[in-house]
Amino acid sequence: MRISVIGCGYLGAVHAACMADLGHEVVGVDVDPAKVELLAAGKAPFYEPGLPELLEKVMATGRLRFTTDMAEVAGSRVHFVCVGTPQRKGEYAADLTYVDAAVEGLVPQLRGTGEAPALVVGKSTVPVGTAARLADLVADGLPDGEHALLAWNPEFLREGFAVQDTLAPDRFVYGLPDGPDGEVAKALLDEVYATPLSTGTPLVTTDYATAELVKVAANSFLATKISFINAMAEVCEKVNADVVALADAIGHDARIGRKFLNAGLGFGGGCLPKDIRAFMARAGELGADQALTFLREVDDINMRRRQRMVELTREVCEGSLLGRRIGVLGAAFKPDSDDIRDSPALNVAAQLRLQGGHVTVYDPQAVENARRVWPDLRFGSSADEAVENADVVLLLTEWREFRDLDPEVLGTKVAHRRVLDGRNALDPARWRAAGWTYRALGRPRG
Repeated sequence: MRISVIGCGYLGAVHAACMADLGHEVVGVDVDPAKVELLAAGKAPFYEPGLPELLEKVMATGRLRFTTDMAEVAGSRVHFVCVGTPQRKGEYAADLTYVDAAVEGLVPQLRGTGEAPALVVGKSTVPVGTAARLADLVADGLPDGEHALLAWNPEFLREGFAVQDTLAPDRFVYGLPDGPDGEVAKALLDEVYATPLSTGTPLVTTDYATAELVKVAANSFLATKISFINAMAEVCEKVNADVVALADAIGHDARIGRKFLNAGLGFGGGCLPKDIRAFMARAGELGADQALTFLREVDDINMRRRQRMVELTREVCEGSLLGRRIGVLGAAFKPDSDDIRDSPALNVAAQLRLQGGHVTVYDPQAVENARRVWPDLRFGSSADEAVENADVVLLLTEWREFRDLDPEVLGTKVAHRRVLDGRNALDPARWRAAGWTYRALGRPRG
């Protein structure tokens, strides 16, 4: 099948490469010439494990190409809209500028008949009601004699596992139009995803609004679970209890589960923070704001974790950050990614610097991205350089490189053996045995 992917950022680039790997003929479109040039050369414009190898593989087949020219999508049967929906400046609501622009630019290129319509498929995370509005935009703007439908197919990718999650997802969700049009749209999507569907991947078919809500509901639940265990960490700190043991114990309950119960610095990135805020804003517009008031506390708990890490750093530095040398391990919002959007690690590092600390940050993949956004921070080229003569070391992104550090060896680099584990990723007993003062969010002082 001929497919187009509009928007070749994190979601779109991965989706385009994976669709080509499934055997489809794919053209990816983006407004950023530099990004298109990189992708056309088979190079990923961001760090995502497995993507460079996949791009090299599918580019060699000739089934994947990239362009800045929207006219080149004409003739494709299915068009995936994968552009970003960032938070509006100064507001909680989602900015739909890029989604609207993508669909408006796409509509004149749509080619289809009543028997074989083109299909526009939204994958971006949008406020409920957006798909219905865009379906009208598509219908009203079609060139004379052309026919097209719209479906909503939310993505559930985890950064660091995006290729795997696209090729072998844990479920598909189709938001479809009513009646016969819905049957046609479903058949087209089934053809696109024939390979993973053949392995028994669950499929949920529903209406536009429910499909839109599935994504924001999923993200809201995950954010709530993270903030719940971080709220428990706040209580644990007051009574010198162990939030990790607590999470292990309640996680054995099948109704609760252990995933996303890792207390620490909290969540960041380009999805969870802005998605729960946009969900609250949309609920307010719909007159259902009281239903989601708990998400405000979820957000507040998450942000408090960052301030608590700053306070804990000051505490172990005997009450003052002024002039203290602080080694920060981590800049990306999560490991196996170079994504620094709303990164808790960089937020903490910047606060420590503003309060007089001499901060050096190291991350295996995100240093260059971080340097562009936070030019006033100092960055090291290795963990050893970041912690050289440090008064305290902060682990703020749980890369395996950091989890595997030898406390005895690292202890020879620092001025004082003090470590703050912002992700509960280290073994407290091992580090204390090596002479380190070990502190973590929600863990006993030892």
